[in-house]
Amino acid sequence: MHKAPLVTVITVTFNARAALERTIRSVANQDYPRLEYIVIDGGSTDGTLETIKENEGNITQWVSESDQGIYDAMNKGVRMAHGEYCIFMNAGDTFVTPHTVSDFFSQLYAPADVAYGDIIKNGILKPALPPRNCHKMYYCHQAVFTRTDCLRQYPFDMAHRYSADFKQSKQLFLAGKKFVHIPLPVADFDTHGVSNVHRSAGLWDNIRVVCETDRFADRCRFLPHLLLPWMMCKLRGK
Repeated sequence: MHKAPLVTVITVTFNARAALERTIRSVANQDYPRLEYIVIDGGSTDGTLETIKENEGNITQWVSESDQGIYDAMNKGVRMAHGEYCIFMNAGDTFVTPHTVSDFFSQLYAPADVAYGDIIKNGILKPALPPRNCHKMYYCHQAVFTRTDCLRQYPFDMAHRYSADFKQSKQLFLAGKKFVHIPLPVADFDTHGVSNVHRSAGLWDNIRVVCETDRFADRCRFLPHLLLPWMMCKLRGK
């Protein structure tokens, strides 16, 4: 892109002081020239507020108050954002290098509604898949830059505790928004997220999303890919 857009990084956190410190350092070390940083804390009691105040020089806006969960907090961050694009780097997530955002937008040659890259998970590169309608997320929200107006048009649905990001991605794709994959590692992904811990619940939430968003023919294609893993996870107590 010819002009560097203003990018808003949003960090959602709750009682994760040490993890938040890593994320703040990662965002502060970015060499991208037009970066806004918003921290949304859910009213932590572990010293997180003190960490935020100690780093106010690196944070554009912050709030610490009770909320209705991670997706409520993410929606709140979007409402506060001034950037053309938003990316969510939650507590514990980090950019791969100090040049990540600069490198990413230097490779985004045409406007896109949703531009996403790859992630590092447990030290291993996990490439995202090409844009498609699918039965699961084919990229991580820690590696996606989404136009702020799209996030406001399709906010995270808090009725989905585990898969609101999946539903949003499907809504954007089915609405005809332009998706672009940049084959660049963006985030070192924290694997302790709630959907990774409660695997069967996350799969069931994906099933609900498919039933809500997809036409009948696509439901017939997608649901078998979800129902079998869901049953296996339930049997294993995961």
